[in-house]
Amino acid sequence: MQHPHYPDIDPIIVALGPLAIRWYGVAYLAAFGLCWWLGNRRADRPGSGWTRQEVSDVVFYGAIGAVLGGRLGYTFFYGFEVLRNDPLYLLRIWEGGMSFHGGLIGTLLALWWFGRKTGRTFLQVGDFTAPLVTLGLGCGRLGNFANTELPGRATESVFGIIYPCATDAIRALNPMCSTEWEPFARHPSPLYQAFTEGLVLFLIVWLFSARPRPVGAVSGVFLLSYGVLRTTTEFFREPDVHLGFVALDWLTMGQVLSIPMIFIGIVLILRSRAAG
Repeated sequence: MQHPHYPDIDPIIVALGPLAIRWYGVAYLAAFGLCWWLGNRRADRPGSGWTRQEVSDVVFYGAIGAVLGGRLGYTFFYGFEVLRNDPLYLLRIWEGGMSFHGGLIGTLLALWWFGRKTGRTFLQVGDFTAPLVTLGLGCGRLGNFANTELPGRATESVFGIIYPCATDAIRALNPMCSTEWEPFARHPSPLYQAFTEGLVLFLIVWLFSARPRPVGAVSGVFLLSYGVLRTTTEFFREPDVHLGFVALDWLTMGQVLSIPMIFIGIVLILRSRAAG
């Protein structure tokens, strides 16, 4: 079977002297822009209880928490050895390397702080913001693809693409790769996750939140759906070289961190149903 090659994507869109605009950064800007736009749409609904100014504030809080938490989470969950040898690695966000689960923790802390300032409970803030972040997650995965990050496992399926040997991610996985291209195809796992964590998750959570729900229900659906989708797509993603399979000889770090989200989501849904 003839597989397509990875497209020639320069991670840098344009360079102006020492400054560079990168696809990875544009992906994050698009993510925050989508959160703000969707948040305004939710705030404009009759009886939402939110103003556009509050949407701007919560997106700002969430953006700070996502970036700081995402970078800290990545360096501790996936790159601790690199961080220990090079502490400045923590600050080089433009090189890529953000953890969703770390970003989630940072965002949750930011939303908790926002709730305290506005007199809302943590779950009330979570229910409003959960549908806003989904398309942004998809943008982040597209940024991973543009950076040639997170290549998938070898495959003969029609969805496979051939990755270039020159990229850091492939050299780490396949140090014997000395030609221009790998001799086999891999799953483009960032695209799978962009589709599921972005579009599919958005449709599930946005449509569910279109009707009034008991407090905690929307947050629960978000956590449950993301956990299931991420756990599933991880089967197509090559585990990080320095970690490998971290449990039971087949679970990746992404799955280990996602499975608790499934159980927390179920608890929140059951709790909201009982309260409603």
